[in-house]
Amino acid sequence: MSAADEQMQQLRSKATELLLREEWGDSIQLYSQLIDLCESQISNTNQHPNPDPLHLSKLNKSLCVAFSNRAEARSKLQDFTRALQDCDRALRIEPTHFKTLFCKGKILLSLNRYSNALDCFKAALFDPQGNGNLDIVNGYLEKCKKLEFQSRTGSFDLSDWVLNGFKGKHPELAEYVGPVVVKRSEISGRGLFATKNLDAGTLLLVTKAIAIERGILGGQDSAENAQLVMWKNFIDKVKEAVTKCQRTQLLINMLSTGEDETEFEVPDMSIFRPEIEGNGSSKDQKLEMDKILSILDVNSLVEEAVSAKVLGKNSDFYGVGLWMLASYINHSCNPNARRLHVGDYVMVHASRDVKAGEEITFMYFDTLSPFEKRAEMSMSWGFNCNCSRCKFEGAAVCSKQELREIEIGLEKGVDVGGAVYRLEEGMKRWAVRGKGKGYLRASYWPAYAEVYGSDRSMKRWSRRIPAMEAVVDSVVEVVGSEEGVLKVVVEGLKKRGGGSSGGGVVEFERAMKLGRGIYGKVIKKQAMKTLLEIGIQDQSY
Repeated sequence: MSAADEQMQQLRSKATELLLREEWGDSIQLYSQLIDLCESQISNTNQHPNPDPLHLSKLNKSLCVAFSNRAEARSKLQDFTRALQDCDRALRIEPTHFKTLFCKGKILLSLNRYSNALDCFKAALFDPQGNGNLDIVNGYLEKCKKLEFQSRTGSFDLSDWVLNGFKGKHPELAEYVGPVVVKRSEISGRGLFATKNLDAGTLLLVTKAIAIERGILGGQDSAENAQLVMWKNFIDKVKEAVTKCQRTQLLINMLSTGEDETEFEVPDMSIFRPEIEGNGSSKDQKLEMDKILSILDVNSLVEEAVSAKVLGKNSDFYGVGLWMLASYINHSCNPNARRLHVGDYVMVHASRDVKAGEEITFMYFDTLSPFEKRAEMSMSWGFNCNCSRCKFEGAAVCSKQELREIEIGLEKGVDVGGAVYRLEEGMKRWAVRGKGKGYLRASYWPAYAEVYGSDRSMKRWSRRIPAMEAVVDSVVEVVGSEEGVLKVVVEGLKKRGGGSSGGGVVEFERAMKLGRGIYGKVIKKQAMKTLLEIGIQDQSY
């Protein structure tokens, strides 16, 4: 055995040992040395007048295995770009190498490139080396088929998980881009728009976080420090994601920094579809730290936000993440979309019926509050809301002294029934109609909810104020489905003893539609019925 062969054998043995011990970084270093030595030996052998084909075959086999093992180690460190490069180099040597095909398939699956992953797993089945792993490969094949179908059709179903009480691991989800497109927005910069008419609950997109950090904040004194630590960890995760993936770097570089939006191009939707190859960029997309911080400040989503609550989180729970396509959704006080956080994925759906061409909007804060409070909240977010609801309430209504008196009365604890009656009578005198009624009723919904939830108040005021159903419909028309509204509807339904099999069929269907607006059509009828029966805010994703 030559000195070079002996050195290669030692490197191979030590690198494999480190790989098995899951010391990924050190194993990568040794495999890199082994690869360099193999390539040097192959070059020297080829330059010989009569190269030994058997020796060349052994060297190429060693090189293939080294690339394959280095790819595995790199994939464990989430360095998927270089891991895929190693897989391709191994497969150029041995196109049917089982371990490499299996490794590449898993990497592509992690990158949500389902069709490409499916091809790798299918090819792996034909390699005799994989005979002992057929069940595992077939398991990945079925998983790829399911995710590819979800990604292509948007057919997601969380019902079994709901019916199982949210126990165990959360459902596996695919990336999905539905009937939406990014365009210039009259609200701010760029926004997401519907490409066709949509019913409440229609799924718009499903996307995995580029990075996410979660934790329990604990007591009030330590919460602020804990939040700062989490934010720093989140920034570090984003920086790492940028250095490891060119596509991630490109996507983040396209996000707003909160400055002049006219400088930013409107991205083609193909960039958000991970299964489409070649959606990276050869341009230098290097991101400076200051720019990353500005981007995260403007585009990060917080899981504790009102718009992110899913069946009520632990009050001390806090999560912050970056979800690319969802970052293009602007705020409005009459929003039409909501989001559900499931694992590291966010699912965005229509919270009310949406027309083709309408901009998709979230609520960044509680929209069931008066104009002045919403204005304060928008200022804390760093913008002035200029949505149709704020324009209406600011210019047409909030100058009226009587409305301010109603607010003061509610703050002082006056009879809420009287306050609601006074507001309804005021709207008649002010000639407020259509959506205007919905805007004001949404602003004072807590008062309406208290009246409709009290038998005593209803005995006194039911004939002098509108029926709950009429108020609910007008509120939902302008702000979409809301937990607070749904809770009142469900409680009313239970008081009447109604339901899908009882006498309150219309009320039941209203509750189900509200449920679809909050949780989306990904939860089917029986699971939704279970959700409404077990309570709206007592469970947790």
